[in-house]
Amino acid sequence: MSLKTLSICICISLGTSSIHAGTSTSSKIFSPCPDSPNCVSSLTEDIKHFVQPITYDGTVDNARQRLIFILENTQRVRIVKSDLNYLHAEYRSFLFRFVDDVQFFLPPDESVIHIKSASRSGYYDFGTNRRRVELLRAAFKSLAQEASSGIGDDE
Repeated sequence: MSLKTLSICICISLGTSSIHAGTSTSSKIFSPCPDSPNCVSSLTEDIKHFVQPITYDGTVDNARQRLIFILENTQRVRIVKSDLNYLHAEYRSFLFRFVDDVQFFLPPDESVIHIKSASRSGYYDFGTNRRRVELLRAAFKSLAQEASSGIGDDE
């Protein structure tokens, strides 16, 4: 892993978080974001909570492995559920140890990763969940570029 990718992974975990947005792991469908501003999702029609899904080239299996790699190499992140097309991770803030739920859905017939990031407590998150999604997107893109350029390959 390059220093840039590692730095992005570390930055992802630095955010502090602050209503339980509920998760629906058994159905693999994200529950709706609450009215509070501490949730974002790529599967909502509510513009104030909407974020673009992460797009990728290649197979869903490779995308899933890249995502797992990023999560496993990010501080204070624990993968709590991992299925073929679904991941649920918990992010814990550094100072107050708040927990945010981050869910990922990888539809087998699309080259996208749908994502929801929601705070469990508080009302405002000061943009933490939206920043987290964008940092994940950047880390995912960086890792994909490294893989396509052969960085780190033994030749």
